Amino acid sequence: MKRQGFGAAAPSMNFSTRITETSTNGYSPSELTDYDVDSLQFELAKTEDEIQTLRQVLVDKEKHAADIRRQLGMSPLSNVKQNLSKGWHEVQTSAPYVRTRDGLSHAGQVTSSALSNMGVVIARRLAEMSALPLPSPARTLSHTMSVPTMRHSSTFKSFEEMVGNVKDKVTGGGDTSGFERGSSRHST
Repeated sequence: MKRQGFGAAAPSMNFSTRITETSTNGYSPSELTDYDVDSLQFELAKTEDEIQTLRQVLVDKEKHAADIRRQLGMSPLSNVKQNLSKGWHEVQTSAPYVRTRDGLSHAGQVTSSALSNMGVVIARRLAEMSALPLPSPARTLSHTMSVPTMRHSSTFKSFEEMVGNVKDKVTGGGDTSGFERGSSRHST
């Protein structure tokens, strides 16, 4: 015997279509007949039974896979190590990682060279300054030379030029010929 909403297709298909058409939230228990309730309860029990069966099959398959891994000498820890090693290798060979690594390496070399050269220049200037006679005790350094005068001294200009060249070299801009001329090491 055919009822409205239940044709040749499975009852759940026609039922959900009928409910969707007649209610705003897709569920209207007041419209369910006893037959509809029985059909839905049967379908729910059948679906829950299938879910339980699939869970049991999955558990059995996982146990079987673990047994095979054990026979092959693979422990869960070695599996994790292998996955991490493979992932790290993929990261290290990725283009962004390589570009970043190379860029940082170059910046480190340039910075190291710049700081080394700056240290040499500072040491040389300090040696030159230590050879100069000290001012008399009554006068201090702040009284012997004004700031504008210091800015025009050869020591200050040389130091200022070196700092500017270091900045240009590290940031990649400007002419670095003065910096390279004073350097005994050149990075490529």
